Amino acid sequence: MPRTSRSERSAPSSKSPSGRRPRRTGPRRLIPTWRVTVAGLVTSLLLGTGGFVLAVSLVQVPDAHAAATAQSNTWLYQDGSVIARTGQTNRQNVALDKVSPAAQHAALAAEDRDFYHEGAVNVPGLLRAAIKTAKGEGTQGGSTITQQYVKNTYLSQQQSVGRKVKELFIALKVDATETKDDVLAGYLNTSYYGRGAYGIQAGAQAYFGVDAAALDPAQGAYLATLLNAPSAYDVATATATGKQNATNRWNYVLDGMVKENWLSADERAAVTFPEVKEPQAAPGLSGQAGYLVNAATDYLVSHQILSEAALAKGGYTVKLSIDPAREQDLSNAVQSQLTANLKPESRPKDAGAQAGAVSVDPKTGAVVALYGGTDYTKHFIDNATRRDYQAGSTFKAITLAAALDSSARTQSGQTIGPRTVYDGTSGRKVRGGTGTPYAAPNEGGKDYGQITLQQATDWSVNSVFTQLAQDTGLERVRDTGVALGLPAGTPSLGAQPSLPLGVATPSVLDMAGVYATLDNGGRQITPWLVPSLEHEGRPVALPAPQVTQAVSEQTANRVTAMLRGVVDDPGGTGFRAQALGRPAAGKTGTTDDQKSVWFVGYTPELVTAVALFGQDPATGAQVSLSGTGGTDGAAGGQYPAQIWTAYMKAALKGTPVTGFPAVAGPADGGSGRGAASTPSASASPSPAPSAPAAESGAPTAGTGGTGPSDSSEQGSGTGSGRPGGQSGGSTGRPGGSASSTPTGPAGGTPAATPRPSRTPSTATAQPSPPAPDPQQGGAAAGPATNAAAGDGG
Repeated sequence: MPRTSRSERSAPSSKSPSGRRPRRTGPRRLIPTWRVTVAGLVTSLLLGTGGFVLAVSLVQVPDAHAAATAQSNTWLYQDGSVIARTGQTNRQNVALDKVSPAAQHAALAAEDRDFYHEGAVNVPGLLRAAIKTAKGEGTQGGSTITQQYVKNTYLSQQQSVGRKVKELFIALKVDATETKDDVLAGYLNTSYYGRGAYGIQAGAQAYFGVDAAALDPAQGAYLATLLNAPSAYDVATATATGKQNATNRWNYVLDGMVKENWLSADERAAVTFPEVKEPQAAPGLSGQAGYLVNAATDYLVSHQILSEAALAKGGYTVKLSIDPAREQDLSNAVQSQLTANLKPESRPKDAGAQAGAVSVDPKTGAVVALYGGTDYTKHFIDNATRRDYQAGSTFKAITLAAALDSSARTQSGQTIGPRTVYDGTSGRKVRGGTGTPYAAPNEGGKDYGQITLQQATDWSVNSVFTQLAQDTGLERVRDTGVALGLPAGTPSLGAQPSLPLGVATPSVLDMAGVYATLDNGGRQITPWLVPSLEHEGRPVALPAPQVTQAVSEQTANRVTAMLRGVVDDPGGTGFRAQALGRPAAGKTGTTDDQKSVWFVGYTPELVTAVALFGQDPATGAQVSLSGTGGTDGAAGGQYPAQIWTAYMKAALKGTPVTGFPAVAGPADGGSGRGAASTPSASASPSPAPSAPAAESGAPTAGTGGTGPSDSSEQGSGTGSGRPGGQSGGSTGRPGGSASSTPTGPAGGTPAATPRPSRTPSTATAQPSPPAPDPQQGGAAAGPATNAAAGDGG
């Protein structure tokens, strides 16, 4: 903004946004002595002693740099070919009298309520920053609006001590040479509001389709909210957590306006959250390009490599880890296996199907392919990175890892392993905890009797895994999930009895990272997307991927061996992945009411997570996927497994077939299942099944809240598509002989083969593990909001 001379300045008028005449009157002093002294003391901590007064007197306010004329960014695939170019600046400067008082007040309430009555520097904030810097804890905020205006207009967004010191000196000079109204106008015109919008006029148009002069208190407060975290608080695309955080911040701004007498209590009570326009994609971001740019942007911002504002100013060349060939393979797989089967015009249910997928190199953590949705210009929420749908039984792999890595024991004291026998009765109350017992039904209320943990994994039996989690310790299960790669702040990732059934809502990218840890011998590498970054031709340093040993290598290999049964067992929930024709492990997931269905699987070379989400296209509400594509029901073993198999075939074409590491038989109450290390072109089917056994009755209702309404990936087709042309029974599953069901005591050595064909047991159920001490109760039920867990598939 243009600067005025001292002779032209006078006291801010009574029409200033403070709503009252500021305390200072008459010509303002150049720099108040107390501010120079305190700021000098603080700055000496950053610069060392001496030179402060001289530096202030000599500093020259530079010309406004190219912040007002953002450059384009270039986004590249791994091989250097162009994904997209972005950076068309959406900006229109306006005078302060063209910004509604409500919007001005909202910005002040959000960022700097004492702006009109303070100096250029927030001394307490600067002290905190200096102390943290001295301790080596990095830099910290606490900037006034004047400081933010200086950073936006004259400096870079770089987080460094050098930039902060320059900001301090220039802010003091600007405060002495520009009016407060000029500074506020400059700040509002250079702030970034998201959606490519610089300045409050562009922001008003982008979110509400009105001019800045017409912004009401609700709209002004929302734009002020966006200053804190533009993308995360964009309620049109944010997760449920992001929307709640945005609402909380919006309320904070409005409450601040009331506190400063800029809004009456009655006016505040009448304010409702404003209606926000849907975003418009920038040119060149159609198809998958927008999702890739969005995911890379999230990566750069979340890892504090760049701020949103810095990136929006442009001049960056960002190379992604995405392999263009595999990216095309993934899009083709979704198209051929899902989209081609959808008929939303004649079958409305199909309109709600949203697919997301991520493929990761387990040895490096590089994301090599990502599918975010049908088209970024039509569906703005990235299905690969959203965190608002339950993970279902894909979480059971985490529970296995927690149990095996901690050498957990059953209630009867026996070490847990693949051949440990559990009671698979539907609705069985969990033993060994405290509080009201939790009882999870199996899908369809099926009772499996006494089965091994390996069988329960293949068939995804809820009642077994809720007891397994209790035996292991719910906190340990949660902590193992975080160690394997789930963000600690993942919604619903609490130590609750329904945790092993997948009530948490990680993203597809998060789950790909968890399974990559298992595939990488327990070595965790958070998936990354950007191998190189340049700004105006100069390299920008990137953090090296950090590797931690989340679980032991033996544990990771044992879990992998067990997850192979999900694919290899003709009755396993992921049997369709056998069509890959090479060793594979994985886990299906189907959530309560089939609102999301998953398959996360891997070979020694590649990990891929695929999910299908039910979302009402009109309201955005989560809806059931049952009936999508004309199928009877929905399950992770259907479309997700089919997409996974089609993609992996193409992505691994020409890649040598290798096997997983061999696993020695552990002492777990049985011999343990060893994973074959020799690669095989086809899976080995389980023993030929016989006619299906009769099904048992309905599940027993628990008293601690409702469990998942369905469990494992059952009802996923007939047996005609299975190895050997085996036919299924009424449930569409191959049957099994009663003699294949273990009959030994719980926790003892079963008489069954490690992975028999899947069928409920007709044998007389053997005694369950000894009841816990009478002073102990059952496992406490989770909160009512989390009790309806992801199902067992």
